[in-house]
Amino acid sequence: MRNKNENDFADRRRAAADAKAARLEAHRVAKEAAEPNRLARQEERMAVAAARDERHAERARIKLEEHERAAENQVAADAAVKAEDAACEKVQQDSVARDAENKAAQKAERDRRYADRKARQR
Repeated sequence: MRNKNENDFADRRRAAADAKAARLEAHRVAKEAAEPNRLARQEERMAVAAARDERHAERARIKLEEHERAAENQVAADAAVKAEDAACEKVQQDSVARDAENKAAQKAERDRRYADRKARQR
């Protein structure tokens, strides 16, 4: 005996199409109902993105300022090192000059003593 509620292919196909249309309509209704929330969330995301961009720009500006300060400090340090080197060089030159003067004075004193000794021997 055959079932009176026999589902042939056309019935199953029509039921699937109806179910698909019902799901599509439910999706449209849910999407329309969520529209105000979607816009609010989108605005919130835009605000968060703008704030993030501002923070990134602020950090970039701070890094740039720190880099400039570091460069200025490096220039100042280099100038200080050059000045210190120049001062050390001047001290060394003065020391060499004093040593030369002392040696010349010692030689003059030695020559004078030698001349006095020779003068006494004659």
